[in-house]
Amino acid sequence: MKKKQNYEQSMLRLEEIVALLEGGELPLEESMKLFEEGTRLSTLCYDTLQKAEQKILSVQDIEAEEETTE
Repeated sequence: MKKKQNYEQSMLRLEEIVALLEGGELPLEESMKLFEEGTRLSTLCYDTLQKAEQKILSVQDIEAEEETTE
């Protein structure tokens, strides 16, 4: 079973993939596999950031409510 990567690990792997693809030395089949992996990682990172943003906004809303009730 594959271990789920955290955000930082995903970003590092995404950077590796971009560098490999930009090098232009890979066969088409390998490039396509890397592109698919990169797309998946990009979506995962975006989703992680969206969830973090929502959490921050939620905490800010709670703090704002507490300030107005004091």
